[in-house]
Amino acid sequence: MRLTEEQITRYHEDGFLLVESALDEQEVERLRAAFLRDCEVPGPQVIREESGDRVRAVYASHHRQPEYAGLIRDPRVLGPVRRLLTDDVYVYQFKINAKPAFGGEKWSWHQDYAAWRIADRLPAPSQVNVAVFLDTVDEFNGPVIFLPGSHRSGLVRDGRSAEAKSAQHLDPDDIALAPEQLSALVAERGMVSPKGPAGSLVFFSPEIVHGSAPNMSPFPRRLLITTYNDTSNLPRWAGEPRPDYVVCRDNEPLRVLDVPFLQALEGANA
Repeated sequence: MRLTEEQITRYHEDGFLLVESALDEQEVERLRAAFLRDCEVPGPQVIREESGDRVRAVYASHHRQPEYAGLIRDPRVLGPVRRLLTDDVYVYQFKINAKPAFGGEKWSWHQDYAAWRIADRLPAPSQVNVAVFLDTVDEFNGPVIFLPGSHRSGLVRDGRSAEAKSAQHLDPDDIALAPEQLSALVAERGMVSPKGPAGSLVFFSPEIVHGSAPNMSPFPRRLLITTYNDTSNLPRWAGEPRPDYVVCRDNEPLRVLDVPFLQALEGANA
């Protein structure tokens, strides 16, 4: 999959780009099965919702599940990332945000780079996020909402809340925009919510303002997000770095697979 010049321009103008049905049904089923397996792996990489034991997020699944280890190098994913950023990128963070049916919790309005600059002293917003829909995303199951073009205004909020919501990771609540900040941005930028079938991809900027509402529907919304960073833009930790399941340590440039990830995986197992 190669991005057109029009798509590249749209990404830089809007701060996000939707590519529908980039992965097929069989590939999505394998990714879902890998997610269910990974939720059963004990460890701090599994983040639970405040309301109970349901999974809110899982980090660094590409270290444990071969499907994800291949997906991060898939030509339909890594190829466009290199066009949008640079040829030399690595996975800075890998997570799957899970919104179970009937009550998956919200994600507050925030900008990703604000968290990374605070927590990891990341020098510049030289990243591209790639979201993979593991379920069909519609207006009912808590889709991500973007403020188009808000990435071009820089960081809206610089600091974080005095009390961290989670001891495991920097939660969006810690860096959430104030109501007056959001209202002003929405008046200027509007709101857009990319939707589509499972297997769709959304490429989005680390500085775009985004958030999502709770999932009140009977349909789950599992969203895989890989953050690619420029290899020349490494964290500059002053003290103890965050755990390696939150911030990946392997910063060797990734090379694109010759074939889609599932084909590569099945070939290796033949």
